Amino acid sequence: MAEHLPRIDSPDDLKGLSLEELTSLAREIREEIIRVVSRTGGHLASSLGVVDLTLAMYSVFDLPRDKVIWDVGHQTYAHKILTGRRDSFATLRQCGGLSGFLKCFESPYDFFGAGHASTSISAMLGLAVARDRKGESGKIIACIGDGSLTGGLALEALNQGAELARNTLVVLNANEMAISPSVGELSRHLNRLITAPIYNRLKKEIEQTLEKIPSIGLRMVDASHRLEDALKHLITPGGIFEDFGYRYFGPVDGHDLESLLRIFSNIKSIPDPILLHVVTKKGKGYTPAEENPEAFHGPGPFDPRTGKALVPARFLSYSRVFGDTLVHLAGEDPRILAITAAMASGTGLCPFARRFPDRFFDVGIAEGHALTFAAGLAKAGMKPVAAIYSTFLQRGFDQILHDICLQDLPVVMAVDRAGLVGEDGPTHHGVFDTAFLRLIPGITIMHPKNGAELTGMLAAACASSGPTVVRYPRGETELAEVSPPFPEIEFGKAEVVREGGEGMIWALGNMVAVAEEAAGRLRESGRDFGVVNARFVKPLDRELLLAQAREGKKIVTLSEDPLAGGFGSAVGECLAEEGMGSALLLRIALPDVFIPHGAIAELREQCGLSPEAVAEGIVRALAGGGGRSGKRTG
Repeated sequence: MAEHLPRIDSPDDLKGLSLEELTSLAREIREEIIRVVSRTGGHLASSLGVVDLTLAMYSVFDLPRDKVIWDVGHQTYAHKILTGRRDSFATLRQCGGLSGFLKCFESPYDFFGAGHASTSISAMLGLAVARDRKGESGKIIACIGDGSLTGGLALEALNQGAELARNTLVVLNANEMAISPSVGELSRHLNRLITAPIYNRLKKEIEQTLEKIPSIGLRMVDASHRLEDALKHLITPGGIFEDFGYRYFGPVDGHDLESLLRIFSNIKSIPDPILLHVVTKKGKGYTPAEENPEAFHGPGPFDPRTGKALVPARFLSYSRVFGDTLVHLAGEDPRILAITAAMASGTGLCPFARRFPDRFFDVGIAEGHALTFAAGLAKAGMKPVAAIYSTFLQRGFDQILHDICLQDLPVVMAVDRAGLVGEDGPTHHGVFDTAFLRLIPGITIMHPKNGAELTGMLAAACASSGPTVVRYPRGETELAEVSPPFPEIEFGKAEVVREGGEGMIWALGNMVAVAEEAAGRLRESGRDFGVVNARFVKPLDRELLLAQAREGKKIVTLSEDPLAGGFGSAVGECLAEEGMGSALLLRIALPDVFIPHGAIAELREQCGLSPEAVAEGIVRALAGGGGRSGKRTG
């Protein structure tokens, strides 16, 4: 039974708690996070790792006057519990419940929404400049992980200049590193000295006195600064941050509450731009997550006693099919190389990395670099395959257009998590890539209906002489293993799954199965609709489409992408170019809103993409109910 947690409704309730009480509270928060995530799934290891850090910050700083900007947002479960959402925490990632990420509409303590990495320092600077222009007070704090710091956006923000960063604090959470005992002890003594109020007060008074000495005063102040910098550079790794204009402190043990409370209390009154280097352990407090943090980065429901998944996978995931297929193809073609942006496990590339370590490249959280790096490889005759989640591919649009497609380079972009991803919500749904990719000249875009088709499409992509996208969803396939030979995919050709005399449902990827079930329901009610597995967004199978349209068949498009600019738009444009107009066409796709989080089946029902909703939408359209469909969802 929790003793302290039921009394915490806001960060103010932490004020005055003793070190012993805060330590007990940290344990209770970890127990609550494990209890809830074991039922809902979620980002466990990273959230467990920052419990002590969150408690220390929120105990010392004065939220919401002081503002904490969390990077990515998947480590904010303690933050949510401490900011008035304890009672609703059990609804985490459930439809209508708490978001698994930061969401500014959810709480005034979520100062800046986040689901993608490397944004916090830029946002911190913007908030700091606005605060100063409005004459307000309070410290602006950015909490960023060492992985996110590899993102170019974070480095661009640091490079903007510390002159904008008055009264700000960057907390660098390094959870992939350890502090050697000697460096750790020395840094603790040094941090205790140089963050102490008396040291900083005396430092300022001495500098003001020295500056008044004619001729040599300013040189003496400069010499004192160089001495302090030299001492810090000797025993700490913070030189690069000092060069950016930030006063560097650390590294500090991120699980030593006493040290954290002391250093935050000392830093609180220092107006200079500060970077505090904190070292934490992912999964802290839960042995299975500590021993295997990668597996517990974003687990589904699990048994909290053992850490084992409650619903073991029966078939391979699409990501695993992609990874295993690429291993087979690379065994036949030494030019094939694999690239990931810090998602080797998530994209299924771990088997490739083990089999071909010299042909595997993890560039960190740097999607834009990953794509231009791939372009360079392709230009030199290699066959690079860049595996990136759809939602993160958005960050590399210019590189795809300018560096890959403009030069017509044979880069394969394996776009994972295409379509709705479920409980991770709007920051992670992979629903926009068809719309922003298909406008690029010369690109090929494919989407398989199942795992077997994915193997054939990947083989075709690796044999292509131009830029190729293979997009596929999250979830399991029908395959238990991957084995050649892979099915041949005819370039630019769709597949007629079943004929229909009245109309044809042109379905893309994971919507083919939905279309088949919807067609079955329609047939039961006397409507004769067939199904086409579109396969290609670009080039579209114009020949088949126009032939069906000329026969007077109603054309229905079904895709898990936007109505505006998605697959349905591509089909509509083709028909319009031939003068066939919109009377023949019904587009069923996602509505023009950001889709919330929840189970995929629930979201499809809300958006009109379930088999029942698709069949009903077609019947309404036939009765004169309009030529497009996409329910609005909250």
